[in-house]
Amino acid sequence: MRKLIAAMKISVDGKYEGPDGYADWVHGWSDDYGITPQIDACVLGGRMYDGYEPYWTAIGDHPDEPLPQTGAAPTPGELEWVDFARKTPHYVVSTTKSAAAWPNTRFLRGLDDVAALKSRPGKDIYLLGGATLTGAALDSGLVDEIRLIVYPLIAGDGPSLYATASVRHPLELRKFEQLPDGRLSYVYDVG
Repeated sequence: MRKLIAAMKISVDGKYEGPDGYADWVHGWSDDYGITPQIDACVLGGRMYDGYEPYWTAIGDHPDEPLPQTGAAPTPGELEWVDFARKTPHYVVSTTKSAAAWPNTRFLRGLDDVAALKSRPGKDIYLLGGATLTGAALDSGLVDEIRLIVYPLIAGDGPSLYATASVRHPLELRKFEQLPDGRLSYVYDVG
């Protein structure tokens, strides 16, 4: 069976965004967690899709222009990801959405559909988020691996990554790496 791999960028205090609704400490969304060679599908929640699609469409359509969301030019890693992502099937878990501008996007109506996707032949699946979907998938036993990039700051106010998880989940550290700028990369197997 394919693995479902959840990956997120968080602060040291476990926040995935600050009080203004975004992770202003992340200066590039290009870190792919070393995941692209082993995946052939991406899953994300409906609220996550609302920000994902315009961000990556802007990069793909205007790679030489500053991003409207950040004012910064896309990084080389972001340009690589947008090329990969445009070819990779995306599955949006939503009970209300039925149309997407992102290429190769389909809709799943719940976690049973995510489980069915895992049972199909193929490479592993990247669970991009958001946090509500990630917590629910974790509690449902669908998440096999968690990859985190931890930024060296305490964000304070803002939602915690696994605040929606309702049960304890033991993790086994499989890999640890120190990244530039004091960031840390962790890969855990979910027990």
